[in-house]
Amino acid sequence: MADERKSWLRRRVETALVKGLTRAYSTVRVDPAKFLWQLRAAYRVPISGYHGVFSLEIGELDMVAESIIRSGMKLAAVEGAGLGLGGLITIVPDLGILSAITMRTIQKLSLLYGFEFNTDDEIAELWVAAASAAGVDISRELLEKEVVNKFVPKVIQRIAARASAEVVEKWAGRVIPLASAVIGAGLNYWFVRAWGERARAHFRQRHLLLRQRAQQAVVITPSQPSLPTTSG
Repeated sequence: MADERKSWLRRRVETALVKGLTRAYSTVRVDPAKFLWQLRAAYRVPISGYHGVFSLEIGELDMVAESIIRSGMKLAAVEGAGLGLGGLITIVPDLGILSAITMRTIQKLSLLYGFEFNTDDEIAELWVAAASAAGVDISRELLEKEVVNKFVPKVIQRIAARASAEVVEKWAGRVIPLASAVIGAGLNYWFVRAWGERARAHFRQRHLLLRQRAQQAVVITPSQPSLPTTSG
C-alpha cells in the first residue's frame, strides 16, 4: 500500500514539475538589465556590464551567489508553508510556483557568473545548468543536434523524472495535515538550496574555465626586428 502511494505521488510530482518547468521556460525570465542594476545597487558589485564579472575576485562572486540562493530559499519556504496547509491537494500549484522560484534563482546565478541567455545557444546552456542542478547529465551531442525548442522539452522531462524520484520520499510527509505547512516550508527550502548549490557549482566551473582560457590566450608577441635601411 505504501509503495503504491509513493508510486502515485511520484507520478503526480513528475507531472507537476513538467508543467511548472515548462511554464517557467515560457514566462518566467529574469530581466538582465534590472538584475544588473540590482547587483550594483544591492550587492555593491562594481561592474558596468556582465563581462565585468570576469575581472572580479571569484570569492566576491561566490558571496553574492550565496546571498542569491538564500533569498530563493526563504521565498520558497514562505510559499511552501502557505500552500503546505492544503497537504497533497496543493502539490501541483506548489510545484508550479517552486519551479518558477528555482529557475529564477538559476537565471540569476547564470548572470552573476557572466552568462547571459539572449540567444538560443545561451538558453540551451541555461537548461543544461538546470539539468546539472537536478543531477541529470545532458550529453553535448544532444545539445548540438537539437534546436532549442525541441531540446528544452526533452531536458525538462529528464529533470522532472530525476527530481520526482529525489523528492518523493521527503514530500510523502505532506499527507500529515497538521504538519504539512512545516514540512512544505522545509522541503521547499531544501529544494532551492540543493538545486541552487549545484547550479552555482556548474556556473562557477564554467566561469573559471573561461578565465583560464583567457589567460592562456594572452601571448607576449616578440618585438619585430627593424628593417635594414639602405643608403644612397
